[in-house]
Amino acid sequence: MGGAAKHAAGVDSELACPVSPVVDIVFSRWTTPILWTLNEFGRQRFVELQRNIRTITPKVLTQRLRQMERDGLVVRTYHPEVPPRVEYEISELGRSLAPIFAHLADWSAENLHKVERARREFDDADLPAGAPR
Repeated sequence: MGGAAKHAAGVDSELACPVSPVVDIVFSRWTTPILWTLNEFGRQRFVELQRNIRTITPKVLTQRLRQMERDGLVVRTYHPEVPPRVEYEISELGRSLAPIFAHLADWSAENLHKVERARREFDDADLPAGAPR
């Protein structure tokens, strides 16, 4: 392994975990719900997208859509009408993530209750006061 592939503290993070860059792009706080919504409901105007996601602010939605357009996951179409209309849709690249989301949805349905149980057991554990966790 050459020097370029190593950092001073060890192996390059992409070599240690080659999915890290994908996780950074696709699974940020708002990217996943935006992609899911566009995949499920198709092309949408900004207001429709915001209404479907509910808890996202206009500022954050604008920022995420710009980044996702830059990453090639979303296509923005401007219609020069009066008033102007802008629509967003998932790109083919974004749509290629659908099987991953389907697997994650399956995993969630199968295992999320196990995670909740583990959290409860962890939180309910009687540890002596001051014991490190």
